[in-house]
Amino acid sequence: MAKFQVNILGCGSATPSARHQQSCQVVDFRDKLFMIDCGEGAQSGFRRMGLKFSRLSHIFISHLHGDHVFGLPGLLSTMSLHDIQGTVTIHIFREGAELLKSWMDFFNRQCSFNIVYDIIEPGERRVIYEDSGLTVETFPLYHRLPCSGFIFREKPKLRHLRGDMVKFLSIPISLLQGIKEGADYVKPDGIVIPNDRLTTPPDPSVSYAYCSDTMYNPRVVKDIAGVNTVYHEATYHSSLTSTAKERGHSTASEAATVARDAGASRLIIGHFSKRYIQGEKPLLDEAAAIFPSTILANEGLRIDLE
Repeated sequence: MAKFQVNILGCGSATPSARHQQSCQVVDFRDKLFMIDCGEGAQSGFRRMGLKFSRLSHIFISHLHGDHVFGLPGLLSTMSLHDIQGTVTIHIFREGAELLKSWMDFFNRQCSFNIVYDIIEPGERRVIYEDSGLTVETFPLYHRLPCSGFIFREKPKLRHLRGDMVKFLSIPISLLQGIKEGADYVKPDGIVIPNDRLTTPPDPSVSYAYCSDTMYNPRVVKDIAGVNTVYHEATYHSSLTSTAKERGHSTASEAATVARDAGASRLIIGHFSKRYIQGEKPLLDEAAAIFPSTILANEGLRIDLE
């Protein structure tokens, strides 16, 4: 089975704490690594989880608060010191690209790899990455400054060949890929064998939505509708709803409401306030009361999406 996995490197908010590092995740799709946000400690978490710098070629920054971006200059510097080659594309707001270019020009003039900046415009919705098996879309979130979420969507998978039919009809190997992609088989005598007699339906495709800093907003539900697994910030308990709203964040119950209303199968909550020094069970209990399939993010956690 092809790998589609989320690695949690950091799930705290604002500042590093004794419990958590700042926001950072790595999506592993068939051994291609995609980083989402890059708080302090990201490169250390990257190493602890056994991830390879050479496989990291795209970094997605949700917004320009320090706890989501302060780890990026150090990460890029370390990658250059390791003589990583090729191109790293950073998907980021324009002001962030300008600041990062200045930093790299001063501290890392001889970078071993090429850096490309893909500028995210505030409020936009578009596909910002695509390959043969995956797309990544951006959509707006609702924080104190421009903020974007990201949806990773696996493209439709190939149909499964029926081995008995392939053998019975002596179908040439050269035609099997096309049949898995949906083609019919035309026998040497011209008779057409429909694809649904040669194959069985493909496995369902998988999707993952990353909703970092945001207030509750039903427009998020609309943007991520139908996604399988949702990561949504849950900085506070509902007893601090007014604080959450004032600071542009969500409570655990609001995160669960988004997942439920979007029709998700699973919710991961994170971006925890450091006030929960005894643990995040109150947040988990609150979310699970609305959306039972909720889990807590934690550093070192690997989540298989398939």
